[in-house]
Amino acid sequence: MSQNKRYNLPIPFGWYAVSPSGELENGAVKALHYFDRELVLFRTESGEAKVLDAFCPHLGAHLGHGGSVVGESIACPFHGWQFSGEGMCEHIPYAEKKPAKVVDQACIRHYPTREDNHAIWVWYHPQDKAPQWPLEHIPEMFDLEYWSETHFREWVVNCHIQDTNENGVDKAHFAYVHTSPFVPSADVKVDGHRRVSEVQGQSQAFDETGTPIKDQFMAHSFISKSWGPGFTWQRFQGATDTMMMGTITPISQEQVHMRFFFRYPKPETDMAALFTQGYMDEMCRQVEQDIQIWNYKCYQPNPILCDGDGPIHQYRKWFSQFYVE
Repeated sequence: MSQNKRYNLPIPFGWYAVSPSGELENGAVKALHYFDRELVLFRTESGEAKVLDAFCPHLGAHLGHGGSVVGESIACPFHGWQFSGEGMCEHIPYAEKKPAKVVDQACIRHYPTREDNHAIWVWYHPQDKAPQWPLEHIPEMFDLEYWSETHFREWVVNCHIQDTNENGVDKAHFAYVHTSPFVPSADVKVDGHRRVSEVQGQSQAFDETGTPIKDQFMAHSFISKSWGPGFTWQRFQGATDTMMMGTITPISQEQVHMRFFFRYPKPETDMAALFTQGYMDEMCRQVEQDIQIWNYKCYQPNPILCDGDGPIHQYRKWFSQFYVE
């Protein structure tokens, strides 16, 4: 590994969230930087979200800075060339005919885009191969009778995406980073791009206002489902019934954008709402403890492990399927 790089791992392929749905209105344009690429996200007048490489093939203007939506296309701010969400040049306002290079063929790379679970997702593959599995739908994200509105948290972390996922199987860190006296036990099953963990453990106890009680813990369980490297759903049951959709999107090899979408049962009292808020705050506090490690660590491809470390090698074997050899 280069002395100037903390990671020698590529960006894995998969479905990645690039924006919460509510942050993009019809006709809006948003510049993005993910996968070490400049991108543009826009929503057509009919409401479809689309993602393209950002630079106009004409003279290189960035479509995300000053570009505008015209019907179902995005118009370049430099000369008004219009491109569909599939990267086709639809119109050149001052030309009598299109250049041959843009006739009947895409001239900007486009990304398969789906909108579900209150987020906009793109399929990334370093060789631009088509999606290898469908985007998962989470019914709980749309149950308005039982679950509250979505509560949203996000962080930018200076690490590779594999480290953030690997954290869940690193048993020993719960004691030394999160000062938990209990190491959780897990039953893990894998099936292709899917990975399911059923975890039993002890979590921080809270009083009726949601304030942590020192040195008191209660039993909890949670199920964690992953679909590829950037999409995780978890449901926690014990102190409270809480669900969380976690999305992790690579900005580069050494930086990720992490988003958590929390939902919990509609509280029957103000005290119950405070309690649940305290539980979510504690979960985020522990994530921020991890971030302090992730921001500065490096990847050890051949770590020296001991018998109390957890199934790190098994996890890495599963994750390796998302790298292009």
